Amino acid sequence: MRRLSVFALCLLAACAAAPSAEVTKSSATDAGALTALPALTALPAGSPVATRRGNVEIVRDFLDLTFRMESGRAIPAMSRFEGPITLALTGDVPATAGADLARLMGRLRSEAGLDLRPATSGEAASITIQFLPRAQMRRVVPTAACFVVPGVQSFAEYKAARGTAAVDWGQLTRRSHVAIFIPSDTSAQEVRDCLHEEMAQAMGPLNDLYHLPDSVFNDDNFHTVLTSFDMLILRAYYAPELQSGMNEAEAAKRLPALMARLNPGGEGRGGTLKSIAPRSWVAAVEQSFGLRGGSARAAAERMVSIAMAQGWSDGRLAFSWYALGRAQITSDPAAAVRAFGEAGRIYRALPGGQVHAAHVDMQLAAIALSTGQPAQAIQFADRAIPVVTRAENAALLATLMLIKAEAYESQGLVAEAKALRLDSLGWARYGFGSDAQVRARMSEVAALGARGRKG
Repeated sequence: MRRLSVFALCLLAACAAAPSAEVTKSSATDAGALTALPALTALPAGSPVATRRGNVEIVRDFLDLTFRMESGRAIPAMSRFEGPITLALTGDVPATAGADLARLMGRLRSEAGLDLRPATSGEAASITIQFLPRAQMRRVVPTAACFVVPGVQSFAEYKAARGTAAVDWGQLTRRSHVAIFIPSDTSAQEVRDCLHEEMAQAMGPLNDLYHLPDSVFNDDNFHTVLTSFDMLILRAYYAPELQSGMNEAEAAKRLPALMARLNPGGEGRGGTLKSIAPRSWVAAVEQSFGLRGGSARAAAERMVSIAMAQGWSDGRLAFSWYALGRAQITSDPAAAVRAFGEAGRIYRALPGGQVHAAHVDMQLAAIALSTGQPAQAIQFADRAIPVVTRAENAALLATLMLIKAEAYESQGLVAEAKALRLDSLGWARYGFGSDAQVRARMSEVAALGARGRKG
């Protein structure tokens, strides 16, 4: 699963000059005054919001997720683990990984009904999660933040088998051993996000669909933890009505009754069956978000053009507008605001689109702060913060709190600004990683506030 940088403060910093000596107060000063930052803090688990989409639509999504890969290649047969699934952690395991994995396993047991347990000493685990330095991973797979491979139990085995049928998902009719590779030297939040995404694909569907508004099975990466839709898909994937080796036609015959049993609230609901996005649009996404070279703005404009030509009104059109707004922050802030406004309007009308809209609000809050509109920045931040908290996105929560603190300072509310900044730091440590990264993020937001105060 690729991870696009839909959330990165470099997008915000594009609104302003880099921090310099003239920034003499605000978050940059507070960051420098702290000799030690507080301990990192993970957000508590949110209450899952039940999917509100109809079963006819969900059945089509299940088939597209299960019988196709991200490349568009067809998968001839469904594969899954049969029997209990065991897990093991190896390598340089980050301090937070064990607790986050335990929380995830608890959810997978209770919400998806999966038979999961840790592997015993000496037992060959069904899923091995190996942590290793990012540089070592990128020498082999340069664009992957984390990834999952069948048929191996270590990175050394993967390198030896790479390019052979042994690690070809399309050759599987049943899963026995799968390995997940995650950087050991990244933030706690990225470790957790990788656990959610790669565990889901290690056990379930291998595809991602850009039109899903309520799922981590979507390369836009707005959702960072498994949703109720994802748990429903995994519950269906391991239901007794289905089995390893089934082809798409066989699964399609059984899915309507299965989904009616698992999701009775989705019966009779309307919905629109969506085709998979064409490769031309996906290529434009990858260029706009930096996975390929070229102009981000030109690529985003192609995204919008293709989305409109396809007649889309779903999250893919919204994502196209979001990409265009992101690409215009520096060159044309007013146009960026219009593009973000279009994205937010569409996202707010989609079931499960609230998290996406919160990302839009973060961008709008940053622009408002950098253009001397602190009250507007606070309004955008206040609208997004409850959504982001429920979504367990500590990095985005900390950023919104820092933006709001800068807006307070611009209004002369210095004590309130300092208190809010301090409150944000535990989330920032979890979301961004090292002290240096947290301080850099605080300084970048401070630069936005300084620009706004200069007018």
